[in-house]
Amino acid sequence: MKPAHPEHPAPADAPARAAIPPVVCYPVEGLPHPDLVALRAARDGWRKVSETLVPPRDARCFDVPAGHFVRITSVEGPQVGDLNLWSAQDLSERFFSGKTRALHGTHLSTGDRLWSSLPFLRPLATITADTLDWYGFDDHGGGVHDVIGTRCDPYTHNLLSQGGQYHHCCHSNLTRALADRTGLPLHEAERHVHDVLNVFMCTGFLRDTGQYFMKASPVRPGDFLELFAETDLLGALSACPGGDCSSEHSSDAARCFPLLVEVFAPQAPPAGWSPAPRNGYDRSHGL
Repeated sequence: MKPAHPEHPAPADAPARAAIPPVVCYPVEGLPHPDLVALRAARDGWRKVSETLVPPRDARCFDVPAGHFVRITSVEGPQVGDLNLWSAQDLSERFFSGKTRALHGTHLSTGDRLWSSLPFLRPLATITADTLDWYGFDDHGGGVHDVIGTRCDPYTHNLLSQGGQYHHCCHSNLTRALADRTGLPLHEAERHVHDVLNVFMCTGFLRDTGQYFMKASPVRPGDFLELFAETDLLGALSACPGGDCSSEHSSDAARCFPLLVEVFAPQAPPAGWSPAPRNGYDRSHGL
């Protein structure tokens, strides 16, 4: 935690240094922007091809072929979820929350894309609908669907609880789900579990200490986040043991509810759409 009072005096030019305007690190005007009109038009006549109910304090995997839509919906009560995505053909290509955050910001919504890890760096999915887009940023600086947190995990729980063993953290939930889906041993599946999109979670940073905070999610039954698969995807979603994350993570006391994952196939691909190609960098690295 940052000290309450600085240990060093401010220099004479401190106000001038702090007044320097910020520069956006990654201007995205040059990125190809998704055609949301074409994507949404492709919903007409779509058909549901799969449905997965994720139990409270657990996780499930699901498949989303390229050109299909997937909806994550709150059912029964307010609940947040931790989402992992991989290329269905190669688990080493997975959702890259850090680069997604650098390109789109700390919280995602309609029109933002979920980018994959290096050396692939291509859009895995595009957000096509978000019923919580009205929330924006609240007076505490909190927003919904963050890519700033990691995932609750048993290792951090063990540190903070001085030796506690809790097996239904999202990290463990995702590990079990991936191992069950792929047949990998748990310790190998765990290596593929990665930083998440915190679906429905309301988070931010405290202004005084900079600490990551969570607060009760505004999600209610019927709210959903919808994504369009830009390539063949394997997904895993954990219904967090924190419930709506209004109190704590990794808890058997929090009220938790299931999450519904539905996959839809359009009658035809969206107009002008083709699966996302791998990044065009030649990987020579200057040699």
